[in-house]
Order: sequence, then structure tokens, then C-alpha cells
Amino acid sequence: MNIQVGKPAPDFETNAYVDGGFKTIKLSDYKGQWVILCFYPGDFTFV
Repeated sequence: MNIQVGKPAPDFETNAYVDGGFKTIKLSDYKGQWVILCFYPGDFTFV
């Protein structure tokens, strides 16, 4: 996988918390829409 700034993000599938529960989503489900991807490694816990 080759990810570059200014290029489209590669399609991927992941679990997400949506409307009170978890479901599987794909980035391609949102094609043509603005999307913000957020993640937090380690659940903001300090090691």
C-alpha cells in the first residue's frame, strides 16, 4: 500500500461506532462525500 499526501486514500474496511453500536464500514461507501478520518493509538493512555 502506497499512501501519499495529496492523493486519494486507499479503500479499506473497518469497524466503527455508529448510532449506538458497532458496524463494518468501507471508505468507498462514502465516495464523493467529505470524510474525516480520526484514530487514537493506545486509547489516549500513557505508557
